[in-house]
Amino acid sequence: MKDIAALFKVRLGFFVVMSAILGWFMAVDSLDLNSFLLLTIGGYLLTGASNGLNQIIEQRVDGLMDRTAERPLPSGRMAPWQAWTYSLIAAVLGLGSLFWLNPLSGWLGLAALISYAFVYTPLKSRSTLSVFIGAFPGALPPMIGYVAATGDFGIEPGTLFAVQFMWQFPHFWAIAWLAHDDYQKAGYHMLPFRTGRTRESAWQILLYTAFCIPASLLPWALPTGNPMVGNVALVVAIVFGLLFLIPAWKLHRTLDAKYARRLMFTSFAYLPAVQLAYVLDKI
Repeated sequence: MKDIAALFKVRLGFFVVMSAILGWFMAVDSLDLNSFLLLTIGGYLLTGASNGLNQIIEQRVDGLMDRTAERPLPSGRMAPWQAWTYSLIAAVLGLGSLFWLNPLSGWLGLAALISYAFVYTPLKSRSTLSVFIGAFPGALPPMIGYVAATGDFGIEPGTLFAVQFMWQFPHFWAIAWLAHDDYQKAGYHMLPFRTGRTRESAWQILLYTAFCIPASLLPWALPTGNPMVGNVALVVAIVFGLLFLIPAWKLHRTLDAKYARRLMFTSFAYLPAVQLAYVLDKI
């Protein structure tokens, strides 16, 4: 069970599913327990399946990196056929749950699974654009949550997608800054530029962190004239955006890994704080 949890990255899945749940709460006025459970369980299983397929594809290179060498597959504790079995069962059950809610959320879930496992994963060793490509499936959970509640796609779930899409760049680049030497062993190009931990890369991290602020204001500034959130969420998004910007600015000035670490931890707090503010302000 411990190895299955490691294969599925259960702790990471919590943050993914939380963003889907918060997206769902943005669209509902009352709690439907059955729909809530289908979204939660389906989201967890689909996220686990995506992570499992990712580790199957990356089994060889995971064995080259210190941070991943003890995962179930490269360490030999789990056979590839077992990982395939667990991942495919989770994918079928997870997608089945989302399709049960409505077809559109199911198709979005399938798109997230395919693009993450079979587009983003192999691209990591080929191009620095992998983070850009990976940001698409990574930004789908709040959209899936919203669509799971409504069955319709529109500008509202699109704004939630945009917030999470932009957040992923400083989040993943902070991780890539810290793990750069390890990534080099596997031939991964995860920082903005192949030159690595340079002022140029730090500047792009700062720039995209700054972009998170206007992106986070989109639910408040809908062009339809009917904002999803009010002024409280607006203030929270700006304040947390500025706090998010501080370690990115210090990283750009110093190129010191300690600020990349602060940026990474700040990113873990920033996104759920902003998304929770959206939900509470809506209530």
